[in-house]
Amino acid sequence: MASRCSDRVMDAADLGNATSRRRTPRVRLASALFAIGVAAGAVSAVALASRTAFAQADRARTEALASRAGERLQALQREADRLAAEERSVLTDLQKLEIERQIKAAELKQIDQEAKTASAELAAIASRLAALQNADAAARPELRARIVELYKLGQARYMRVLLSTPDLRHVGQATRTVAALAKLDRDRVAQHQQTLAQLTATRKALEARNRQLAALRAGAENAQAAVDRAAAARNALVRDIDQRRDLNAQLSGELVAAQQRLQAALRDAAGSAFRAPGSASDPEPRNPEPAALPLRPFKGDLDWPAAGIVRSRFGRGARANGIEIDTDDGADIRAVHDGVVAFAGPFGGFGNLVIVDHGGQSFSLYGDLLELAVRKGARLDRGQPIGSAGATPSGMPGLYFELRIDGQPVDPLQWLRKK
Repeated sequence: MASRCSDRVMDAADLGNATSRRRTPRVRLASALFAIGVAAGAVSAVALASRTAFAQADRARTEALASRAGERLQALQREADRLAAEERSVLTDLQKLEIERQIKAAELKQIDQEAKTASAELAAIASRLAALQNADAAARPELRARIVELYKLGQARYMRVLLSTPDLRHVGQATRTVAALAKLDRDRVAQHQQTLAQLTATRKALEARNRQLAALRAGAENAQAAVDRAAAARNALVRDIDQRRDLNAQLSGELVAAQQRLQAALRDAAGSAFRAPGSASDPEPRNPEPAALPLRPFKGDLDWPAAGIVRSRFGRGARANGIEIDTDDGADIRAVHDGVVAFAGPFGGFGNLVIVDHGGQSFSLYGDLLELAVRKGARLDRGQPIGSAGATPSGMPGLYFELRIDGQPVDPLQWLRKK
């Protein structure tokens, strides 16, 4: 009996040991699976943390771009308001000029009427002058003969006529004749003198009237021309304002479109932050095109690529397509706007050169660099260093900066922020 019990105890012990040996591989497998799960969780946690950090950085950059776009939109709106006010002022000036033009036209019409009257008067004066000249010409021979005759008679010419009378009864008649002759001589001389005086006065009146008429016409024409020039200048200014307003609206439209893309990117980023990694709603991570702002709306508001004064201006010198900035040797050179590095390396005539593509056929070029801090294909943010200033062809430290819009070089000083 005792022996059978002992055997049963031994069988139970052997069965327990066998069962223990059979369960050991399962426990090890479970332990291994648990360790793999822990490791996978750790990897997922690291990936999630990395992805979260990247998303946060991208979101911060997108928010900064959206904020910059909003600020520039406000600046463009202020510029649009200023242009509208300026156009209203110019249109008011045009209305005043139109009234003034009408006044000048009425004055010119009045002067033309006066000119016609003056022309008629001048024609009458000319006719009278011709008559006086004819009368003077007709009277000159007779007067000349009478003067010669009187000269021959001498001082006693009338006394001789009187004493030559043979009959005393005819003395009275002779006296009256002598008196009549004397008066006739005086009248002829006086009439001739009067004719000469009238001729002189008529000539002076004619000359004065001619001068007055010329002055009136010149004044009217000058006034009319001045008003026409002022009106033409105001019309040209209105056209220029309209063009600037159209450009302002176009640039605002580009910024609004860019801002909408940025807001969509922010909404996508916010939506992805609440989706569990690996869920069906979280597809395989993509590499979307980084958010960017167009360059054209920032004309006149771009940061300077380097601190310093302009040594060589656009359109001058051997490198007339850009400007040369006098800066310290080794000074930081920074991107004026967001973009992608299209070229980075040595380039003949420009030393180390970096070309940044801002999209829309807009590029910025940075030459004469001492060292390069970027490579081709790198995406740059506004203000990011791209290298350091080196020596220009003149041997002095500086930076060559060029800006191309629609593929054509433009004056960078019209695009950089005013100092």
